[in-house]
Amino acid sequence: MSLLQHRLARGVVMAAALAAALLLLACTSRDDDRTITTYSGRSQNPIEPLLDQFAEQSGFDVRVRYGDSAELALLIQEEGDQSPADVFLSSSPGPVGFLAERERLSELPESLLSIAPSGPSRQWVAVTGRQRVLVYNAELIDPGELPTSVMELAREPWLGRAALAPTNGSFQDFVTLMRLRVGDDVTLDWLRALAEGGAPTRANNTAIVQAVARGELEMGLVNHYYNERLLAEDPSTPSTNYYFADGDIGAVTIATTASILRGANRELAEAFLEFLLSPEAQTYFATETLEYPLAEGAEASSAARPAGEIDIGSFDALGSSLRRTLELIREAGLEN
Repeated sequence: MSLLQHRLARGVVMAAALAAALLLLACTSRDDDRTITTYSGRSQNPIEPLLDQFAEQSGFDVRVRYGDSAELALLIQEEGDQSPADVFLSSSPGPVGFLAERERLSELPESLLSIAPSGPSRQWVAVTGRQRVLVYNAELIDPGELPTSVMELAREPWLGRAALAPTNGSFQDFVTLMRLRVGDDVTLDWLRALAEGGAPTRANNTAIVQAVARGELEMGLVNHYYNERLLAEDPSTPSTNYYFADGDIGAVTIATTASILRGANRELAEAFLEFLLSPEAQTYFATETLEYPLAEGAEASSAARPAGEIDIGSFDALGSSLRRTLELIREAGLEN
């Protein structure tokens, strides 16, 4: 079974198993004007404190379901009008594009769109940014010799040395943005060269960063904050973030997003998104999760490099483009 078929099949099975249980929740959520239900592709540890804080400050009852962003998008599509979800938080914009194309999301009010970046669909706002970097072991590699472009990783002397996470959503969104910029043929050649060159693969960004810190890997492509968190825990770690040259696709910043579902409790959902874009919540992201806050006027932590280019104009295309991206990853032979 291909990577795409596996993810779709898993999402459909999950949706079928949960549909009956969630139907009762749907009715309850829609009838209770003090309850907001959130489907969160953001993992529990970083987002739960904010959900608790919003509940305490607003007096609303916040219900949340955590999961993979792509699988939650599939679940929302399967549930249709019976979905209990009011808000969808996605770790990447691809699943949001998927739902927007299927008319599951509502257009957001100008009061929200004026605070943070969005796209032509006007159906999501960017909450935080995650810049793509090359994490490397400073005991194994001289930073002065590192390539200026991510494209160089598919050529000597870097071929087969940079680890990848092919099944990770942020890697897939990065590859999709590469496709939109340089085309499918160039992207496939790059992916195929990495695979044939023996690029190591891991399940996720955390596994790559930890392996680089231990010296098991020389380097790997990840989001910036994974190694920043590791450094916060252990400043002596030899793993170091390297930023490709400005304007290089390897330095793109991919946004986490927030959307409101069709049929949602609009008043509560809009209040929640306003909270996520508030100075208080944006400061939390900057200092606790070490992501880049993207709301107007928000500032990154003093240790963080300013976010690289945010290719907002392409985000709305990521949903329809994800299928082709997964096909190219599979065709290149980069499945885990």
